[in-house]
Amino acid sequence: MAERAALEELVKLQGERVRGLKQQKASAELIEEEVGKLLKLKAQLGPDESKQKFVLKTPKGTRDYSPRQMAVREKVFDVIIRCFKRHGAEVIDTPVFELKETLMGKYGEDSKLIYDLKDQGGELLSLRYDLTVPFARYLAMNKLTNIKRYHIAKVYRRDNPAMTRGRYREFYQCDFDIAGNFDPMIPDAECLKIMCEILSSLQIGDFLVKVNDRRILDGMFAICGVSDSKFRTICSSVDKLDKVSWEEVKNEMVGEKGLAPEVADRIGDYVQQHGGVSLVEQLLQDPKLSQNKQALEGLGDLKLLFEYLTLFGIDDKISFDLSLARGLDYYTGVIYEAVLLQTPAQAGEEPLGVGSVAAGGRYDGLVGMFDPKGRKVPCVGLSIGVERIFSIVEQRLEALEEKVRTTETQVLVASAQKKLLEERLKLVSELWDAGIKAELLYKKNPKLLNQLQYCEEAGIPLVAIIGEQELKDGVIKLRSVTSREEVNVRREDLVEEIKRRTGQPLRIC
Repeated sequence: MAERAALEELVKLQGERVRGLKQQKASAELIEEEVGKLLKLKAQLGPDESKQKFVLKTPKGTRDYSPRQMAVREKVFDVIIRCFKRHGAEVIDTPVFELKETLMGKYGEDSKLIYDLKDQGGELLSLRYDLTVPFARYLAMNKLTNIKRYHIAKVYRRDNPAMTRGRYREFYQCDFDIAGNFDPMIPDAECLKIMCEILSSLQIGDFLVKVNDRRILDGMFAICGVSDSKFRTICSSVDKLDKVSWEEVKNEMVGEKGLAPEVADRIGDYVQQHGGVSLVEQLLQDPKLSQNKQALEGLGDLKLLFEYLTLFGIDDKISFDLSLARGLDYYTGVIYEAVLLQTPAQAGEEPLGVGSVAAGGRYDGLVGMFDPKGRKVPCVGLSIGVERIFSIVEQRLEALEEKVRTTETQVLVASAQKKLLEERLKLVSELWDAGIKAELLYKKNPKLLNQLQYCEEAGIPLVAIIGEQELKDGVIKLRSVTSREEVNVRREDLVEEIKRRTGQPLRIC
């Protein structure tokens, strides 16, 4: 250390000598000679490992959330959770990482996006890719055959992030699933009803829910001449039709996946069709498709599904779309995906392409993959794409320059004179004990103007002002921040008055 300190002193002195020569406008040769000496000293000194700089940033595909952003997220989560509970769901949680073997082979081509963890003592682990596979493992492990559950948690995907489109490597999923043996299409219809309720409540714009069935897709592939071994990989190509043209999808199927051009053309005739129950009825009469047992079952169920959706009053939000494929391997029946029809076009907003905002489907075989005896538990569910919804809501609020409250404080306890800290502490404690959300400034003698200004900035609606005269009279001056009206309230009535003004229910016991 002493040797390094001596070298640092020499570097400092030599640096001062170089600067001095430059100020004196010495000859270029002399300056160059002294700069050379300085560089040699610096080379001897080497880097100081204790002072090495590091980049302060979040990892790629992740982000921090400010209090304002978190306030928006909490409101969105509240809408979603209230809907899930309204439909009778229980809540569960599972570990953020699973055994690698639990996740592998469940996501088709997307399996490459799973984050593997370094071996930590004998178990090969991976971060969860979604909440569905862990749910199926949970059912099989606990031998459950019947549950209606919701689960809101973070998942992880080693994807190419597109932050402006609400696409991240770490993000929340909000899942609702119904597990159990029930009559056909009743749980499936409720899932679609829930999806429509949530998207309507969030008011993010007009949306459409595309519906298809894996059995119809598989039947269609079979009659078009796709070999069984190519079903899933061709399914993955078809799933891209919402993002790219049919010609690009066809080129991928023929050029990259070895499908015959005439087979691709036959697929194209089907997957470019979409409509309502009339399309279902039309395909039930299709001379080739109606001869395929799988496709016939799927079309029959879709016809029944549309009947229930009409009774739920949401059939106008649903479109039967043969291009919808949902690339995940575990789907076995009805599949669906909600997309925004147009980006919200408020004044000053940039167009925001956010893709699908909710999706789901039926997966009757997934639990059986984990059960030692292969016992199946039929399941159907949905997932709300909250990150994409957050992107839309945040952009709208920014464009409107709308103020978002980041706290729920109902009242600030303030003082009009000095030396009233003890009285403020007593009063704020009384309010907290009564369930009132209250604050005070952390100063012994704050100025009243500063206290009122804090309320305006934080959006706190009420101020409870203590003064010497108020203490003598046994009252508290309650001030409305917006109207600036002040009334004297007896101390024993203060809690009820605050609750009345802020709409908080009175405590009965």
